[in-house]
Amino acid sequence: MLNFVLCSICPPRIDKQFLRVEVGMFVRLWYNAKMDHRKIFEIIFHARGGQGGKSAAEIVAQAAVNEGKFVQAFPQFGPERSGAPTKTFVRISDSEIRTHEPITDPDVVLILDETILDSSEFTNAETHCNASLQRNVNLIINSKKTAEELRERITCKGKIYPIDANGISMDILGQPRPNTVILGKFVQVTEAVKLESVTSEFRKIFEGKLGKEATEKNIQAIEKAYDAI
Repeated sequence: MLNFVLCSICPPRIDKQFLRVEVGMFVRLWYNAKMDHRKIFEIIFHARGGQGGKSAAEIVAQAAVNEGKFVQAFPQFGPERSGAPTKTFVRISDSEIRTHEPITDPDVVLILDETILDSSEFTNAETHCNASLQRNVNLIINSKKTAEELRERITCKGKIYPIDANGISMDILGQPRPNTVILGKFVQVTEAVKLESVTSEFRKIFEGKLGKEATEKNIQAIEKAYDAI
């Protein structure tokens, strides 16, 4: 139908057969680009300044690179102050990623601070829930609440996975480090990368900064979240 409509308005001097070929190539390129986009696994990390959302995203991204995948990771900041909302995007794919746009239809959203659910960063239509999502989105939320309790505040169609990341990190690390713990839940829910890839990358980045003992405690926290029901 597309070929017919275009060619029916062509002047006689236009080679209609050539135009049909060109249009056909355009349609195939558009379809392939659409299919390539669907193969891209897209993630948004929501956190507050100082919670390590960007670091968590970088660990996931580098873990995927180490598995031989194509990756994009880039932050989007508001005012750069402690406690201000931050947002980091990650794309993972088995093939080259051509788009560089902010993610608006993610496969999974990680919320490192429950209060972000009430902030404009989360509720203003640009992202995941109140926009016209074409597919369900999984939400991994640092919260003591149940999924049913959180559902009352969220309009998303997807599944909610609460994890008491602050509680786990307090038990094991003695301080709230939700960015570490939530990585374990992310791997459990999505299987986008392997747990070993995440823990290996964590060791590589932090053992020199934190020391071996503290690093292993962080990995213990990641593994506890991974095993949590």
